[in-house]
Amino acid sequence: MGYATAVRGERFAFEDLRTLLAKANEEKSGDRLAGIGARSERERVAAKSVLADLPLAVLVDEPLLDPAHDEVSRLIAETHDAAAFAALRSLTVGELRERLLGGEDVPPYAVVPEIAAAVAKLMTNLDLVSVARRMRRVTRCRNTLGEAGVLGIRVQPNHPADDLAGILLSTVDGLLFGCGDAVIGVNPASESVESVSAILRALGALVERWEIPTQACCLAHVSTQLAALERGAPIDLLFQSIAGTEAANASFGITLDLLREGRERVLAHHRARGGFLGEDVMYFETGQGSALSAEAHHGIDQLTCEARAYGVARAFSPHLVNSVVGFIGPEYLHDERQIVRAGLEDHFMGKLLGLPMGVDVCYTNHVAADQNSCDNLLVLLASAGCNYFMGVPCADDVMLGYQSTSFHDAAAVRALFGLVPAPEFAGWLDARGVFTNGRRNRGGIALRRDLLRTVERLALPGAV
Repeated sequence: MGYATAVRGERFAFEDLRTLLAKANEEKSGDRLAGIGARSERERVAAKSVLADLPLAVLVDEPLLDPAHDEVSRLIAETHDAAAFAALRSLTVGELRERLLGGEDVPPYAVVPEIAAAVAKLMTNLDLVSVARRMRRVTRCRNTLGEAGVLGIRVQPNHPADDLAGILLSTVDGLLFGCGDAVIGVNPASESVESVSAILRALGALVERWEIPTQACCLAHVSTQLAALERGAPIDLLFQSIAGTEAANASFGITLDLLREGRERVLAHHRARGGFLGEDVMYFETGQGSALSAEAHHGIDQLTCEARAYGVARAFSPHLVNSVVGFIGPEYLHDERQIVRAGLEDHFMGKLLGLPMGVDVCYTNHVAADQNSCDNLLVLLASAGCNYFMGVPCADDVMLGYQSTSFHDAAAVRALFGLVPAPEFAGWLDARGVFTNGRRNRGGIALRRDLLRTVERLALPGAV
């Protein structure tokens, strides 16, 4: 089926749905690299005009990838709530946009990822902020994230040599700034089971010793984490990077069955150790351009591929989902303008699809962006009700080699918007003298001293 319209006497034709969605996307260097983006602003406007009049039913009835050959498409079809969608079926994409902007909500499972992508393409940045702001997606593990007035922060204490003392010292620094309620999450420099196990044991011992109401995670490949679990390492959240096509996930070395197996093993692990933390035990990371970088996008634009990744995530009841929005590089998001747009799109789409969305507001050093770019997007996403951000020492990740947001940034944006940490975590900070009534104070000296003594013990060889 083809789609066509005219703009000021110039006719534009789009041969199929995949082409229409790609041409309607805001400018992204990744779509240009793939040769699928709009060739002019007039063509982009034409595609948006056609997309606005497209019935939502088309996006459900005509999958972009054949479910017989793509397990992500099968999952999307299997998890779609057709009964809930019946009330939306006669709407166009433009009409859904108007309903959302008018304050109406839609059941998340009535929306397939392609619908979320399509409506995002018709929205301004302010639209994306306004609609996402009222969507609260609450999850619970050792604490509760996503409630109104709450902003979580992941402490990201990476170390280029996986040195436990360095990791734990960075963690202590973050805790004293009120960060770490989302997760204490380390990206390991080494994928060895030994290194990952040591990190998990050290973080687990710190959390247990100080009864910190948060969760720890080591962001290795899911199979490495499960191997560490077999060796007795504790796992609170099971991490994996995911994408929006079966082929892209294969490039990560995963299948949906592996994710299902991993989740079940972690749930069994929680029950066996007597500290069942609920059903929300997965942590996923995504990012526009991942399928394209793996040459596994099948001609689908990177925004729509990203939405499909969220279709995967929501099937596993995650505690955290994080778009690492500026990490992949300028081939996919060239500059500040594209990174800001992508961050707002990702947050909106994830929330619309029912996910507890966080964003790593970040950039690599060869992108046309700087820390002011991070500040701009951080403020916009905080206004949009983002569930959590990253807390990286001095905003400079010395292991991954990219720029993100710092503990100081987290404190500043919480103060600016009147936000507080997760309630259980805020209570712990109050009890330890670091916060007063959910707000950071100048205290915490005694806690810092005692935490550093714990770090000294945990960093000794054979301590954990």
